[in-house]
Parts: sequence; C-alpha cells; structure tokens
Amino acid sequence: MHAINMTRTSLHRFFVGAAASLLLGSTPIFAQDSTQDSTEESAKDSARESTARTELPLDELRTFADVFNQIRMGYVEEVDDSTLLEYAIKGMLSGLDPHSVYLERDAYEDLQTSTTGEFSGLGLEVGMENGFLKVIAPIDGSPATDAGIQSGDVILKIDDVAIRGLSLNESVEKMRGPKGSEIVVTIGRPGEQEPFDLTLVRDIIRVASVRERWLEPGFGYLRISQFQQKTGDDVKASIEKLQAEQPLKGLVLDLRNNPGGVLGASVDVAGLFMESGNVVYTEGRLNNAAQNYDATAGDITGGTPLVILINRGSASASEIVAGALQDHARAVVMGTQSFGKGSVQTVMPISESRAVKLTTARYFTPNGRSIQAEGIHPDIIVERAKVETFDDSRRVSEKDLAGHLDNTTDQEAVEAEASKGLISRDNQLYEALILLKGINIINPRQPHLLPRGQQTAAAEDPGRDS
Repeated sequence: MHAINMTRTSLHRFFVGAAASLLLGSTPIFAQDSTQDSTEESAKDSARESTARTELPLDELRTFADVFNQIRMGYVEEVDDSTLLEYAIKGMLSGLDPHSVYLERDAYEDLQTSTTGEFSGLGLEVGMENGFLKVIAPIDGSPATDAGIQSGDVILKIDDVAIRGLSLNESVEKMRGPKGSEIVVTIGRPGEQEPFDLTLVRDIIRVASVRERWLEPGFGYLRISQFQQKTGDDVKASIEKLQAEQPLKGLVLDLRNNPGGVLGASVDVAGLFMESGNVVYTEGRLNNAAQNYDATAGDITGGTPLVILINRGSASASEIVAGALQDHARAVVMGTQSFGKGSVQTVMPISESRAVKLTTARYFTPNGRSIQAEGIHPDIIVERAKVETFDDSRRVSEKDLAGHLDNTTDQEAVEAEASKGLISRDNQLYEALILLKGINIINPRQPHLLPRGQQTAAAEDPGRDS
C-alpha cells in the first residue's frame, strides 16, 4: 500500500520505524546456517550450503548484462545507464511483493518523517491490485474523507490520465502537488454501474491519531485512526481523561479504516489493556528477524470490558492489536474481516538519499496465527448496514390512560442523549455498545476491579457503577 499523502509507499506505516530499528542498517543478504551437528561431514555440508547461497548466478547475470546492453544500444530513445539500472532495481523489487520497493530521494525523505502525524496530500492509503489503484482506507479529517472516498474504491484516472499500467510510485506522484491545488480522480465503486469523478483539494494532513468521547454514561469510545510514534501515550492519556470524568463500565476501541503504522505503537496500545504476555512475534530468514514483543504497561483499565471494531480497512498494526487482545481473550472483536497485512518491511539505506524497503519477516499473533493475506476474523460479524428504526411511539401505553397513577420513582432517562440515533448513523458501533451494556447487566463491575483512584468514589456511590 502507499499513502496518497506525498509521503509514503506501500503501507509503509507498518514499517517498524526508527524507534524500533528492526533489522535496520547493514544486514547480511543471507541468513547463516546454524547447524547443531558437530560431525565433520555435517560441517562440510553446512559450509557448502552457505557457499551455494552466496554464490552469484553467473549465467543469469550474463543474460542481464546482454539485455541491458541491447536496451542502451537499441532503444528508440537514449536512456542513461544510471536510469536503466534504477529501472532494473525497481523491477526486481516489484516482482517480490506489493510492499518491497526502491525508495528514491523524495520517497525516502518522506518515509523518514511519515510517522510524525503531519504530511501533505489527499489523505489516503492505497495499494495496487490487478494493475489498479485500490483505496485501503481514507484518513480521518482529510480531503479524501470529505469528498466521500471509501475503503474498496478503485482509482481509475487522475486528472483524466488512466492509472492502469503505472507503478504505485508513478500513480502517487501524479497525486502530489502544492497545498490548495485541485485534483480530479475518477472512482470505480463496487455496486455502482458507472465510474464517477470527484474533485479534491490537496491539503496539509494533520492526523490526530486518537480521540475519545462518551457514548453513554459509563461507556466510552476511543478511535485510533493510525499508529504514530506517540499513539501509545495518546491512548493512555485519553483513557485517563475518561476515567477522571467517571468510572468506565465498558470501552469501544474503533480500529476501522486504520491502515496501521509503527509496530512499537501497536505493542504499546495492546499493552495498555493487558497485564502481561506476548503481543506479537516475527519470523524471517535473517538471524535477527525473530523478535518477540511483550506487553509491559499493565492493564490501566482494571479489566474494563472491551469491544474492538475492525473492517477491511483495518490493516497491519491494527491487526496486531486486534489479534493480540483476541488471543488473550481480553476483548471481543466485532465487525468484518480485516485487510490481512501480516508482513514486516525493513528499510535498508544504500546511500544518504536512497534506500530499499524489503519485506523481511512475517508477524504472528500470540497463538501463532499468521495474518498474512488472511486477516483477523471477528468474534461477532456485523456488516455495515443502513438501519431504520420502527416508530411505535403512537401506540397507547398506561400513561396515556385517563386517571392513571403517577410513577413515584425518580428515574433517569433510559437512553442517554449522546447515543440517540446511533443505530441509524453507525450500526456497528451501536451493536458494540449494546454488547457492552449486556456484559454489564450480567456481570456488573465491582469497585475492586476499577483502576486505582476510582475505588473510593465507587464505594461511596455504588449505584454509579451498576
């Protein structure tokens, strides 16, 4: 995937980041064979295998040199050697997988600053699929979101230029431009008979990766739009803000259309809801590709019931969080199947201005599930749908009868104002709220389960937490 933000390539937000420094820097091209057999013959076999791995394929290199020379001598237009070699590098990487790419100066500089939460562009995460540019997820508050672009849309043209046949980098390059300039994208949408045009205005995208609010008294909502370097700290601050206002009976963690980001941030977020245990581990061919990432923060919510919302736009770091909390039975995952990006990319600088981003490992959930091309399957499947409620308020009830007795109990309204109309606006979020309320009916939270600092207040007013 590639962010249409004048910054990113190939859903690089899952890139482990400078902070994680996973496999970053000079690394061996091949993993060394670490045989444990001490016999001389086994050692010789190991040496032969290691030598075979590092030997260059001379016949294929001769073929490459012949093709290279034919192009530089016979192509209809003269192309300098350095450009041809860059084309060769790009082609070699693009043939591996959608996320391994050659980063030239602009892309490399953009990548180095991509996890800070501010960039210029349209605010989209996209990837190539069957030669077409497919939208993975729009970024909250971006021109793409404002224009109505949706996850699953296919970008067919940019300013009336067909995308099919262009590389991912070439497609994104066409979407770059100064802030305030207009761009017309032609969209193909599943279920729509005809493509349609949308006019967007490029802008500086400032991504607030975390925001929180109350759905109803006691039931909080936390939205993470992407995983930046400080997302773990931001999530902690949001939870503490909610806890300071009133005890949490339940929390919805919304990861829908979250394309991922920094690996370390996903580990931090998952750790906030876990007392201990593994969050994710990686495996690859390089010796240092095998890494374990464990929760260290402790559950700051004191075991608050948690529902995680995911969909096809949830990828990479989002899947790490959902998969970890699902495996540890810490949260109920609800929504639709996630994107399925379970690979790790390593950025290997080859000069001050260029680098290679190479897929070097797969990641696995604590229970050993590889999410690659499979995604996270929700515990409860809830498709996004338009729901209309039936109004039965015209039916006669006891209070409509003449001479009815008054109710002597001073009751609060059953439904909080904040959640009115939620079922029609967002049926998935509505179902998550209903599930949390059901959990609290069956198993109301006790004061000793609350985070420290809330226990006294809850004990003085036990009705607030039931």
